[in-house]
Amino acid sequence: MTNKIFDVTELNEHIKALLDSDEVLNGVYVRGEISNYKLYPSGHHYFTMKDRDGSLRCVMFKGSASKLRFRPENGMKVIAFGRVAVFPRDGAYQLYVGELTPDGVGDLYVAFEQLKEKLLKEGLFDSSHKKPIPRFPATIAVITSSAGAAVRDVIRVLNARWPLSKVMILPVRVQGAEAPPEIVGAIKYANKHKVADLIITGRGGGSIEDLWAFNDERVARAIYDSVIPIISAVGHEPDVTISDFVADLRAATPSNAAELAVPDIIDMRQALMNLEIRSGQALRRELKALRQRLNDLSQKRVLQSPKNYIDDKRMLLDFQSSRLSAAASRKISLSRERYVRLAASLDAMSPLKVLGRGYAIACGPSGVIKKASDVKSGEKIKVRLQKDEISATAD
Repeated sequence: MTNKIFDVTELNEHIKALLDSDEVLNGVYVRGEISNYKLYPSGHHYFTMKDRDGSLRCVMFKGSASKLRFRPENGMKVIAFGRVAVFPRDGAYQLYVGELTPDGVGDLYVAFEQLKEKLLKEGLFDSSHKKPIPRFPATIAVITSSAGAAVRDVIRVLNARWPLSKVMILPVRVQGAEAPPEIVGAIKYANKHKVADLIITGRGGGSIEDLWAFNDERVARAIYDSVIPIISAVGHEPDVTISDFVADLRAATPSNAAELAVPDIIDMRQALMNLEIRSGQALRRELKALRQRLNDLSQKRVLQSPKNYIDDKRMLLDFQSSRLSAAASRKISLSRERYVRLAASLDAMSPLKVLGRGYAIACGPSGVIKKASDVKSGEKIKVRLQKDEISATAD
């Protein structure tokens, strides 16, 4: 035991030296749950790892954090590798993290799921944005490695199925840190110069690390922004990348992409042959119907003997004329008889006829006198006879 009195800084430095000399603490793995996670503008990450009974302060400097392939979040269970040391200014020990991986799953898988969720929320996977694939593309740009088996498979299938399309190879690296910017550059080049009607981009199968260039956010956004339709053909049937979700069409393999890009010339020939057969059958049916109609028309009397037809029509015209004339005569006769009856009835009701039989009509100042009370004593009245009238005074 020593009686030396330490300054605070001296004691912190002494403890730091003890910890630094411990081989276990210089390279230790720690499992826990992230909390109080903060990313500072400096690029350093500060957080706390905790379990049921304890907590540990952690820091991950920018250099180590730049290697992360996922985004740490609060509540995420992780395994951290680093060294335990004291920060002399605070006198508190903490874990200086050099590597950080999700606990239970790979960090690439976590990064994939995080990016997929992010782009899904932004609408990059929406079907409304996907462009139709041209049925007969004149030129197809293939963005892949010029040395891989994928490009050979695509060219072989395209030439076999539809040799009328021109194939343009835009070689890029499809693996490694340089791959994403090269793929993005090729997509932008094809759009800027309008070199093709359709783009196929992808590579053969491999591990998630091998396919990771097509899970890059830069590649996903370049595919989304492309005016030219893009078919994504990455890996084999079970492999799915972010590019597959964003592309206008996803193919299971590069060979399948070529099959989806163009029709089969053999099928087209067969379809044209079938169309020719059906057209010929339809034309023959139409000719048969027209021939039958011509035969039917040729049997008509008007065509066999036009003069007899005209004579028949002339006789029919005379008959109709006679019927119309008779009908008109009957109509006139009936109208004349009705007129005579009405005139006789009207004449019989005429007041002059009544006066001719010896009757007279007395009229006062107010008109025809119908009763004695219609006339006052001393009023002048006129009595109308058949041919003249008599003036008188009412008594």
